[in-house]
Amino acid sequence: MDGLCREGAVLTPIFEEVALTGSTNADLLLRAAQGAPEGLWLRADAQDGGRGRLGRAWESPKGNLFASSIVRLRDTDPSPAGLAFVTAVAVYDAIRHIAPQVQLILKWPNDILAHNGSKLCGILLERASDAVVVGIGLNLVWHPQNLDRKVSDLLTLGATPPDAQTALEILAEAFARYLNVWRQSGLGTIVRHWEAHAHPRGTALSAKLPDGEEVDGLYTGLDDDGALRLRLADGSIRAIHAADVFLI
Repeated sequence: MDGLCREGAVLTPIFEEVALTGSTNADLLLRAAQGAPEGLWLRADAQDGGRGRLGRAWESPKGNLFASSIVRLRDTDPSPAGLAFVTAVAVYDAIRHIAPQVQLILKWPNDILAHNGSKLCGILLERASDAVVVGIGLNLVWHPQNLDRKVSDLLTLGATPPDAQTALEILAEAFARYLNVWRQSGLGTIVRHWEAHAHPRGTALSAKLPDGEEVDGLYTGLDDDGALRLRLADGSIRAIHAADVFLI
């Protein structure tokens, strides 16, 4: 499996599963408030209230992977925002392991795309007190139609994906490993690994900022804190800390 190795204890995941729930993220936010431990993973065969970033609905029929986990923040941890990149590289590694024939690229901050630009996975991080719930929806055998963006699934792309529980076990191992790297070596190490699997430098991107401003530029890498660096038409560099980003 493609990844980084660092000394330090890697937490053993705890797996629970349910046939149907509204949202595994919502379930684990409640469980976290009740004291559930780090490393707990909840997987649902299906969800009827799945959601993505910015309140978008996430269709969740049986067959794909829908799971969430808890990270308990420590005083010595880097900024929690870096967990978006930890999750992205973990999902990237897991897909490479279960579907090595599928060519992948990372798009800022945590989109995993097929070579044709189709999105394969949804990632949603939500914080409550000292807990961050990391939600992951991976399209193994099905993808929604008629969206305003390109999406696909591993089966459509020619892979023979495993069942959802097997995929989760592979993903959870990768996530625990990268979480350990983040804690031991800092976000910069994770960011450099992210960059190695992203679209090439010079790729044209459009960033829509939370205030509605749209910024177009050429990708020039990430800052150590994970900010997206775009070279604008006038040659200046703009650091983007929050935005929806699109390939042009």
